[in-house]
Amino acid sequence: MEIIEILREASKRIYENVKDLAGTDKAAGDFGLGAGGDISRNIDIIAEKTVLDYLKEINFKCVVLGEECGRVELSEKPKGFVIMDAIDGSANAVRGVPFFCSSLAFATENKLSSISDGVITNLSNGEMYWASKNQGAFYNNKEIKVHKKDPIYKIVGINTSGASIELINKLQPIFEKYDHTRHFGANALEMAMFARGLMDIFIDLRNKIRIQDIAAGYIIVKEAGGLLLDSNLHQLDADLGYETRVSFIAAANQEILDEVVSQIEK
Repeated sequence: MEIIEILREASKRIYENVKDLAGTDKAAGDFGLGAGGDISRNIDIIAEKTVLDYLKEINFKCVVLGEECGRVELSEKPKGFVIMDAIDGSANAVRGVPFFCSSLAFATENKLSSISDGVITNLSNGEMYWASKNQGAFYNNKEIKVHKKDPIYKIVGINTSGASIELINKLQPIFEKYDHTRHFGANALEMAMFARGLMDIFIDLRNKIRIQDIAAGYIIVKEAGGLLLDSNLHQLDADLGYETRVSFIAAANQEILDEVVSQIEK
């Protein structure tokens, strides 16, 4: 079985196991801090267990890097790393806000740039985004591309959750110039929607994003033709460590990148 099919099947199983939990008392609970540093909720635990059980069932030789479970070695001779944020947007999921997803990616080495496959599933409706290196990006079974035309409304995705006053001041001109800024509470799903052409640029300069949050989005954005850069406007790359935190800008093209970045206060 191809790796992308393994990730897609794992995502489908997550959806089946959690689709009726969102917004219920069963979604919550406090299971302490997960490996990523956030509180683990019951819905997170169920979703991760779903993936781990499936990978064990098919005897997939890999190392799992999970948001909650941490590093789980399923083989002494792994083919690579499964990078898992089984529930991205846990706060939305617990409250019943229909914007949360699963994010699964596979990397052959300990680098973001070695990711070969990724799947993001909207867990509120089962819609799936997926990509394999040099094979294109897809929304369900339809190939997707970032938005290339001059949009009627420029939509700027921007994550400022927990941002410092210094960062807010730097970004203030963007909020003043662009009427249509958005953040929905699940970076992975927002990256997927960007790749589908529903946003023109997505910015997160807080230096708080974990690799699990963006691993699948990384390959989906790349395969959809998007630019994916770090805060210094270099090609985004990082190791897969649990202490690693990144900032990034995903842009549909150089023109929108230059236009928006020029607004950021130096």
